[in-house]
Amino acid sequence: MTSDELRSLFIDYFTGLGHARIQGASLFPENDSTVLFTTAGMHPLVPYLLGGRHPAGRRLVDFQKCIRTGDIDCVGDPTHLTFFEMLGNWSLGDYFKREAITWSYEFLTGRSWLGFDPDKLSVTVFAGDDLVPPDEEAAAIWMELGIPSERVHFLGRADNWWGPAGQTGPCGPDTEMFIDTGRPACGPECRPGCGCGKYFEIWNDVFMQYNRTREGAYEPLAQRNVDTGMGVERTVAMMNGAESVYDIPLFRPLFDFLGKASGQGSGVDGTELRSMRVIADHIRTSTHILGDDMGVPPSNLDQGYVLRRLLRLSVRHARKLGIEGSVLPDLARIVIDGESHVYPELARNRAFILTEIEKEESQFEKTLQSGMKEFEKLLPNLLRNPSGIIPGRVAFRLYDTYGFPVEFTTELAREHGLDVDIEGYGQALEKHRELSRAGLDRKFGGGLADHSDMVTKLHTATHLLHKALREVLGNHVEQRGSNITHERLRFDFSHPAPMTADEIEEVTRRVNAAIEADLAVTFIEKTVEEAEEMGAIGLFKARYGEVVKVYRIGDYSMEICGGPHVERTGGMGRFVIQSEKSSSQGVRRIRAVLE
Repeated sequence: MTSDELRSLFIDYFTGLGHARIQGASLFPENDSTVLFTTAGMHPLVPYLLGGRHPAGRRLVDFQKCIRTGDIDCVGDPTHLTFFEMLGNWSLGDYFKREAITWSYEFLTGRSWLGFDPDKLSVTVFAGDDLVPPDEEAAAIWMELGIPSERVHFLGRADNWWGPAGQTGPCGPDTEMFIDTGRPACGPECRPGCGCGKYFEIWNDVFMQYNRTREGAYEPLAQRNVDTGMGVERTVAMMNGAESVYDIPLFRPLFDFLGKASGQGSGVDGTELRSMRVIADHIRTSTHILGDDMGVPPSNLDQGYVLRRLLRLSVRHARKLGIEGSVLPDLARIVIDGESHVYPELARNRAFILTEIEKEESQFEKTLQSGMKEFEKLLPNLLRNPSGIIPGRVAFRLYDTYGFPVEFTTELAREHGLDVDIEGYGQALEKHRELSRAGLDRKFGGGLADHSDMVTKLHTATHLLHKALREVLGNHVEQRGSNITHERLRFDFSHPAPMTADEIEEVTRRVNAAIEADLAVTFIEKTVEEAEEMGAIGLFKARYGEVVKVYRIGDYSMEICGGPHVERTGGMGRFVIQSEKSSSQGVRRIRAVLE
């Protein structure tokens, strides 16, 4: 089975059950995002899971490209990917547990569909705690379908609970589906989710049936939703009897190229195999980041920093395989050629993808040269050390300050009869990662947007800001991303030069004039073509569904968006731009508040 075949089967199955097919969204969450990238299929549907009416109805099905940066350090093992595709079916206040579980089982085991052996299927459900009872209902449904009780595992919140996104909001138990690979159990306590590789998770059904209050209580939701997600790569791997997510047709051209370029062929294992997997994953992820219609170039900020890290890690692992010279653009071409029939934005943005990868690869080569020079400066003192060991903090400084990989430091050390304190390096690296994770958690915590009053006001303000920027600077201005917290909004937009003080003042004046006018905020549902003809602002080259919401703010602003918005602008407060600066080449960034 191929990824294309799985997507088609899934879409056909659920459209046959009355689900409307919708288009997946950008990798870059728009307007109210609190994360760097779209992390799951449910991410773009948050307004509708919270009660908003979706133009396509109450039953939906799609596939979504996703990135999870928390998995970067795990890439190389049999299961983890940074970029992956997620299939999803959705109930917005329509069906619930019985239908969702029954359909999951039928699609997994039915002969007309995936045809997995039911005897290889194990599931997990929520075990309950002091606040919420165990999900006996889900367990009973599974057992009615034929899954014996010994293969229905009750697990805690860490395994089988979703949400809320913030301190309050929709949440609920989930049930996860695992395929037994046939590998030996790791011990008497071996179970789905233990991480030994015996059980391979491929599907997750989330049942949003509770609302967590500010007091920490869990109340039943008036609108109960179902949010499901099936990993494309994982499922294809299991369908093909593969040992890892990398042993599927999608990755074969990348591994063939790497095998030839390294002279090692396809029969590698150990560190060489891990390096090939890292390169394959990272170049695929990088290509999709750059190829997205809201894509950003490598930088030292936010998504651009993640991209830079992925590309540089790819170069490092290519060198470990003995591959010299430029290699990443050729790998990116393989990804573009292999996936643009599914994601046409890759072909649309081909030149941008290849140019930025070439530039970053070349720049990193210069970084490595700088690291070499710094090592040579340190060498005389290092040779005087009677222990013959390079301290871990020194090796980490070479990596952190100059981007010099510890593997390179180790190789150079050996040439001069020295060793590297790898344990000390690891401790310094882990401390750095902990600080980085803490910073990202503070900045991008949670997987969903917050829908508090202030966030809603700030979101609405981005519409006014977008319109004002186009009036003052010109219609070339297009939104390139945004991030909203309780305190401020951040808005990225296309513009080739810094704004002048007069331009900033005029934009601010126009936004506040719209707020003071107490304009009504309304929406209508239109096709994408109709919205475009109306003059609505929107990324029309991006992927939308057939029907979209067009939000009007009086006669001033008209924009495609999913929400949330205030009902009138009058109570939003005074709009103040705090800063305007470069985000990346050709992209400016405004930070603003409502006072």
